[in-house]
Amino acid sequence: MLLSRKLSYFLLLFSLIIPEARSSTVRVVNRTNNSTDQIRTLDDLRGVYVSAKDVSRVLSTRQPFVNADRLKMVLYIGNNRLKISGNSSYILVDERVYQMPSYAIWNDDDIYVQAEALFNLIRETTMPGIGYDSRRMVLDIDIKEFNITGIEINEKANGTILRIKTRSSFPEGNISSFFHENGWFYITIANALVDTTEIRRSDIRGVVKKIAADQLQNTAQIALQIKTKVDSHELYQGKDPSEIVVSLRTPMDNSVARIKEVKDRWKLDTIVLDAGHGGKDPGTMGPRGTKEKDIALDIAKRIGLLLEKNTKLKVIYTREEDTFIPLWKRTKIANESNGKMFLSIHLNGSPNKSVYGFETYLLRPGKTEDAIEVASRENEVIKYEDRSNNRYKDLSGENLIMATMAQSVFMRESEELAAMIQEEMAKKLKSKNRGVKQAGFHVLIGASMPNILIEAGYLTNRNEEKNLRNAKYRQVIANCVYKAIVKFRYSREQYLAEN
Repeated sequence: MLLSRKLSYFLLLFSLIIPEARSSTVRVVNRTNNSTDQIRTLDDLRGVYVSAKDVSRVLSTRQPFVNADRLKMVLYIGNNRLKISGNSSYILVDERVYQMPSYAIWNDDDIYVQAEALFNLIRETTMPGIGYDSRRMVLDIDIKEFNITGIEINEKANGTILRIKTRSSFPEGNISSFFHENGWFYITIANALVDTTEIRRSDIRGVVKKIAADQLQNTAQIALQIKTKVDSHELYQGKDPSEIVVSLRTPMDNSVARIKEVKDRWKLDTIVLDAGHGGKDPGTMGPRGTKEKDIALDIAKRIGLLLEKNTKLKVIYTREEDTFIPLWKRTKIANESNGKMFLSIHLNGSPNKSVYGFETYLLRPGKTEDAIEVASRENEVIKYEDRSNNRYKDLSGENLIMATMAQSVFMRESEELAAMIQEEMAKKLKSKNRGVKQAGFHVLIGASMPNILIEAGYLTNRNEEKNLRNAKYRQVIANCVYKAIVKFRYSREQYLAEN
């Protein structure tokens, strides 16, 4: 009697584990290639189960791996491997473990998995373009190619560079980023489809402690847990290769040696004055034929004369005559002279002849079209240089951000100096104060000191050209810059004395 009950119980259990296959199927509608198909099913009290082999056939061109002895199967879908075991509720997607609501069923050299749970898992981890209607038993396939394919994290001396791989650029308004008080940094991209698996596979380094990615309807979000303080961040889109580059700047080491190094550096004793253009490079031309190179050199010499006459500062000129000096050599002169401040003097130009005013620039990727246009115009000087060794071909995108990161220790001081120059010029010049801006000027790259570029006026504006041709007006500009330098020097000395 006891044996009979055990046998009945075993048969009941066996029937639950391996139910009879019924004629019902999941209908497949593939919108990608306008085809239809079917997936075999098993009906169970716990729901509809689908054939793993059939799922592989309709979603992949690669045959699954089957180990009948161990009741295991591996499906190759997209860039991922799904490991399924008969009589187990766990599925491995690559190395991540997911638990299904019920056990998979081994039947006739195939594994059947609860349909809704399996298709949801595939959609979330591997193939976002599928949808399953459990009521109608229809699998809809509309494969959309990922346009965010991965991320690289590179550690630098004073920060971390994130390179998010994309298939094409996005409108600027589609990308946003912010730090949350919970210690996570979020990058959100609208109208994007992210390969979450590839993102999660990324190597972790630098300030990044953990990385996650989610697809929220038509919006992709990448989240990074940050383990140290970040002073600031910048975001830039590169075109070749297509990527979103994010720089996370971290504080410098505050060791005793570092403090002494900074204090020594801030004994402001040498000023480098760089008169823009020169020689075969005339720079911007005014309506009356005024050349930027001539006005810039005159203003630079006037500033230098004031410094030499009224202070004990040493003045270094990158050029004192009408000679051509390559951009890279200008900052090389500054560094080799142990310069403590680098000022590059220029005059602006615009197709719009009514534009006028003065502005001061910092080295960072340009944020406005006007700033980018000004930098592009000033950088055109490289066409006069020897092209056998193109030093500037990689100075865009990530490399420009890394160049600015290398000089970020001087950024605050550069900002203060630029603001002081604008303030002094605004007091004396009857022209428009166009403010402090940022752009990727090649001439500023590599200057290991506070560095700014002054655009003292628009030569293309007839009235401003007239003023700039006047020696008294140029002397007023020189006086303003001189006063700003003295004011800046005093503030630095006060800071060092107090700290």
